[in-house]
Formats: sequence, structure tokens, C-alpha cells
Amino acid sequence: MPVTLSKPFSRKFSVAPMLDWTDRHCRHFMRLISNNTLLYTEMVTTGAILHGRGDFLAFNESEHPIALQLGGSDPEALAKCAKLAAERGYDEVNLNVGCPSDRVQNGRFGACLMAEPALVAQCVEQMRVASDLPITVKTRIGIDEQDSYEFLTQLIDTVKSAGCDSFTIHARKAWLQGLSPKENREIPPLDYPRVYQLKRDYPELEIVINGGIKTLDECQQHLQHVDGVMVGREAYQNPYMMAEVDRLLFGDSAPARTRREVVEAMYPYIQAHLDGGGYLNHISRHMLGIFQGMPGARRWRRYLSENAHKPGSGVEVVEAALQQVNCD
Repeated sequence: MPVTLSKPFSRKFSVAPMLDWTDRHCRHFMRLISNNTLLYTEMVTTGAILHGRGDFLAFNESEHPIALQLGGSDPEALAKCAKLAAERGYDEVNLNVGCPSDRVQNGRFGACLMAEPALVAQCVEQMRVASDLPITVKTRIGIDEQDSYEFLTQLIDTVKSAGCDSFTIHARKAWLQGLSPKENREIPPLDYPRVYQLKRDYPELEIVINGGIKTLDECQQHLQHVDGVMVGREAYQNPYMMAEVDRLLFGDSAPARTRREVVEAMYPYIQAHLDGGGYLNHISRHMLGIFQGMPGARRWRRYLSENAHKPGSGVEVVEAALQQVNCD
């Protein structure tokens, strides 16, 4: 049976799903910085979950609230995965309708699904039947030459009719041909006003904005127009930017951990991973940006990068790296 949510959560601030970045070690680390931020898994395909080797749904209880992002276009397979996500205790399931990579297109999912709103609606409908978790959609504002506002609203209208009431909009269109995934995150121009317009035209829907957002000041400006903000690369490369999220955006009066306290709070988690046969650099690579912009940040990154991959490296490597830094 699906798991009932233990407590409500908010999408006011979230960290984007990022392939090879937002794994469970990264999410545990980020949770030590912010209690309220909604965290997303990397995009996981239905094929990997249903037929792959390994547990692609594993996460640590400390990561809540946590959303599973799925990639796929087979409504039946997505429904099975949504049911599994509920059984495993996730807080939300998100359908990827925004990734522009060739590999994703070949699998007929991601951004190319924007051209098939009826199929997206069918996927959402079957996922909702299979699970009582919130089913949300993350998409772009357009694809290739199909980038009119009408094209976007056709998708929203169709998927809304299937019961989806929360959309995360990356405020760039995607070029399915000619641009790499990295270029698709940078070259198509941002169009925040189009996302704002969507919220004005669909006040009953929850609209979360994503794309190019770097500071909490920018987040607060966006929140005057939309319901939530999703931050991607900046939250990964400069994770301590989340330290004031709980206070500024969620009204949480609990004091934030210092950077040093965040690192030290990782020690038990790191040791448990090592005791289970894991390697230090599986975790430490996600911690490189914690001192971004602070004295000693470069020495911290260099020491970890040069030593964490060595056989037998343990918590003492992180402790030694911490001695390279001149701040809390």
C-alpha cells in the first residue's frame, strides 16, 4: 500500500534534479544545510528501476522531503514506478518533460514529450491512479521552433486535465537538435516573464520557476510572481547559499549550521559509508563547494581532490582538509 505522508512539505525552494550530481550522498549533505528545502533525485528511468541491476530508489531517511524524478513515456511503466516510490516512502514523484539530451530523446521522453501533451496527460493520470503521492511535471517553455506561449499552454491545459496541479518550468526552451545538454542550459535565453504570465493565467496551479537563479535575493524577487523557486547548479557549486533558506523563505528561526559544522556533521555519515565498503570520494566530491568564496576555499578543494580518491582515505582526510580553511 502507498505510504501516507507524515507531514506536509513546501515547494517554495527546491534543488533541481541533476544527473551525476544530486545522488543520495549529495542530498544528505544538502539536508544538513537546509531542513526545509525540497530535494530531488537525479532523473531515473523507468527501465533502470524496473529492469536494472541495483537499487535505484535507495535514499536515506534524513533526506526528507524528497522527490523522485522519473524519465519515461510508457504510462504503465511510470505507474509501476510511482507505486514503488510510494511504497519506499518518497514524498513526491516528478515526471521529466524537460531534458533535451539525445539519449533521452531516443528513449522518447524528456523535452520531446512537450510535443505529445496527450501522452504526458495519460502518463500523469496512470501515475495518479497507482499512487497517492503528488505527481508533478517539470518542463521547458518550448522546444525548437515550437516556442509560442500557446504551445506551452496547450501542454499545461492538457496535463492539468489529468489532475496535475504543480508544474516546474525551466524558463528556457530546449533545442532538441544542434545543442548539447550543457549548451541547452546556457544558450537559449531565459524568459522569466513567460513563467510569470503562466501563473497569472493559471492562478489555481502551483508554478515553480527554474533556470539561471543564483541568489536568495533573486529567489525572493521571483516569489513575488510565482509559488516556488528551483535552483540547480548554483546550489551544487555553492551549497552554502542554502544556509539562509530556512529563515528567509520558510520562517524557520532555528540557527543555521556554520560551514565547519556542516562538514563535521558529515563525519558519521562518511564513516558509515566507508564501513559499508564505499569510498570517500563518492561523498567528498559533493562537498567541494561548501567554502566557496571564503579564505582557504581553494586549498580545501585541492586537498580533497588530491587525497580523497586514494585507497584507504577516511574521515581524517576531511579533517586535514578542514585545517586548510580560515573560516567557520
